Amino acid sequence: MKGWMEGFQASIDYIEQNLPEELNIEDISKKAALSPFYYQRIFGALCGMTVGEYIRARRMTMAAQELACSDNKVIDIALKYGYDSPDSFAKAFQRFHGITPAQAREPGANLRSFAPLHIRITLEGGNMLDYKIVDKAPFTVVGIKKRFSSETSYKEVPEFWDEWKSDMKGLKGMFGVCSDMDGKTFDYWIADLYLPWEDIPEGCETYQIPGGLWALFPCRGSLPDSMQKVNTQIWSEWLPSLQGYTLAGNYSLECYLTNSEDPVTYICIPLNKV
Repeated sequence: MKGWMEGFQASIDYIEQNLPEELNIEDISKKAALSPFYYQRIFGALCGMTVGEYIRARRMTMAAQELACSDNKVIDIALKYGYDSPDSFAKAFQRFHGITPAQAREPGANLRSFAPLHIRITLEGGNMLDYKIVDKAPFTVVGIKKRFSSETSYKEVPEFWDEWKSDMKGLKGMFGVCSDMDGKTFDYWIADLYLPWEDIPEGCETYQIPGGLWALFPCRGSLPDSMQKVNTQIWSEWLPSLQGYTLAGNYSLECYLTNSEDPVTYICIPLNKV
């Protein structure tokens, strides 16, 4: 656990050391020895915000300090912290601080400060998290997919499900599949198990899920609350204490077994055995 948390903290330290530079998720996630997709999922669970939101908040904090304490031109500060023009910088600055860059230079100006993150594990009593590790053969799903930004997916994926419910396209919605994750974007599928003897519904495609080891986490209770709670526990409690396995692949699954007598949703994470 100590080594994993140290790696994650090293990634945050890397962000802090390079705030004025161009930052990309591939370089950041390497510091934590994670794929860009998993890094962003874990960051969101641990920190309550996206990586991009954190970087913008820290840059706005540093920009305000520089405005208040130096005579550097606004355009130079804007360019330093990744903004192409004074106008775009001024709009972002006002959204964050509630005042303009010019007002930030006035004596007694009220500015907001977002402190650097420090990752710590605090033990407050044991929390039970059920899971099992299984070996699954490859299988194929059939469904509809849409490309999402990792920055906005938490809001947009549920909207995708709402759109699907108005026209189910012959699908039951057994799976939610994240695939082809490059750190910035990914495909999200609403899908069913593909049965070769059945026709593929109009507008749908097939996608093969590789075989291998999976950690299955049951989420019982109303959605999305039960899934969000388990998801947070996976990344903040289960992963830091995981031994003998590493995260695998650039895909993950949600499995919805709502037709059973005991409706349950599973979060499914692919693993490699060390």
